[in-house]
Amino acid sequence: RLKTVNRLQVILQHLKMSNQTDSTAEVLLEKRGGAGIITLNRPKALNALNLPMIQQIYPQLKTWEQDPETFLIIIKGTGGKAFCAGGDVRAITEAGKVGGKLVQEFFQREYRLNNAIGTCKKPYVALIDGITMGGGVGLSIHGHFRVATEKTLFAMPETAIGLFPDVGGGYFLPRLSGRVGYYLGLTGYRLKGRDVLRAGIATHFVESEKLPALEKDLIALKSPSKENIADLLNSYHKKCTVDQEKKFVLDEHMEKINSLFSANSMEEIVKKLKQDGSPFAMKQLETINKMSPTSLKLTLRQLREGASMSLQEVLRMEYRLSQACMKGQDFYEGVRAVLIDKDHSPKWKPSALEEVSDEFVDNCFKPLGNDDLKL
Repeated sequence: RLKTVNRLQVILQHLKMSNQTDSTAEVLLEKRGGAGIITLNRPKALNALNLPMIQQIYPQLKTWEQDPETFLIIIKGTGGKAFCAGGDVRAITEAGKVGGKLVQEFFQREYRLNNAIGTCKKPYVALIDGITMGGGVGLSIHGHFRVATEKTLFAMPETAIGLFPDVGGGYFLPRLSGRVGYYLGLTGYRLKGRDVLRAGIATHFVESEKLPALEKDLIALKSPSKENIADLLNSYHKKCTVDQEKKFVLDEHMEKINSLFSANSMEEIVKKLKQDGSPFAMKQLETINKMSPTSLKLTLRQLREGASMSLQEVLRMEYRLSQACMKGQDFYEGVRAVLIDKDHSPKWKPSALEEVSDEFVDNCFKPLGNDDLKL
């Protein structure tokens, strides 16, 4: 009997190993039916996007785009907690400190992937279940369809780490209704569940537990058009009643957001918040005071300029900004305070908005000549 138990254990061990070899890849790329499926598979790191993942996704996306047998592309995350919680900023920080190539290569390749998603000729469906921030937003927002669930948590929290809402934030944020995008980009405010749809980030809202069925139905579609896919997503969306009665979380503040965040400079936004004096305005002031003053100024200009640019122009501008941030000190200090030491008390330099000169900001936006991003 003991032998049988041992044999069973050995067999189970083998099975486990054969599964692991397949499932340890950081990104899984497979073709099922007419669908190309991208699965982000770093659950322990909340599926944060690193360079090897980008390098695998990009060529596969391009191949599927050209393939007459592929009719749609689905992207999702594993682990149940996150779609993708951002980019691998720790690795970039390490490289930046020693002047490593990664500080150019990561942003170049990430933004090229964002552009490939934004220009993809095949319908692209992102299942943004769980945490979706920074780099994860870049993998979803530029595609045709973004399906949020009650577990979705969206944010662009970059100003808190001395960066700016990149991955095309300069394109999609100013295009949201009113000044919501400016508000989200400057304060890093977190939207949850159906509010992600109401803000215009998601296109559809479906219960998390219905996603496997939705995916199965998407895969089963026979040579579908974009309209067929939209119809299927709409049918799931209409059946979902979760939080249907709830009002948009920012509804009562929209008037204030639109007036307070329409100022032409960060100093003016701060002044307006102080003059307003309402609990909401004071809360925003408190948040803004914690952010990198340099990041705030870069972000406001990025969004204002991005509002009238194409996605390609925005990504080129953002690449210039990324390289300026890599040369500064706030990014490294922000990552230290928020992600490494977690003391949440960064020492920004300069420490006040007034000390960030227009000349400095202008320099960050200057073309990089031969080093500019090629798309």
